[in-house]
Amino acid sequence: MYTLVKTPETMQVSSGYAALHAKCPKCHTGNMFANRMYFSSQKMNDTCPHCGFHFEIEPGYFYVAMLLSYCFIVAEMVTMAVGTYILTGSHNPWLYSVIVLSVAIILSPFNFRYSRVVLLYWLTPGVHYEPDRARDDYKKI
Repeated sequence: MYTLVKTPETMQVSSGYAALHAKCPKCHTGNMFANRMYFSSQKMNDTCPHCGFHFEIEPGYFYVAMLLSYCFIVAEMVTMAVGTYILTGSHNPWLYSVIVLSVAIILSPFNFRYSRVVLLYWLTPGVHYEPDRARDDYKKI
C-alpha cells in the first residue's frame, strides 16, 4: 500500500523558498551567506556548508551581480519617486532626494544579497537543483 506521508529524506524545498532564504542553488539546504542580512556584515560563504558547491564559479563571477544590484536600485528609486509624487503631489526636490536616498541606503543589504541569489538561481546556465545533493549523507567533493 502506498502512503502520501513524506519523510524528511524525501521532502524537497521549492526553488522560490530556497532563493528567498538564500540557500544553495544546488542542494537548497546550505546557506549562501554566513550572517544575517541586516545588523551584521554581508559575508558570503565560499562554498556551500552542506554540499560543497563553490559559489564563485570563476574569478570575477559576481561582477554581473553589481549590474543586477544597479537594476534593483533604479527600480526602487523610480518606484519611490512615483509613489512620493502620487501621495504628496509635491514638486520639492529635497523631499524626493531624502526619500529616494533613504530607501537606497536601507535596501542596500537586500540588493547586495539578492542580486547574487538571482544571478546564481536564474541567470547562470548549468546551475540547477540536484536532489542527490540535498541528502544528509551526501559526500562533499
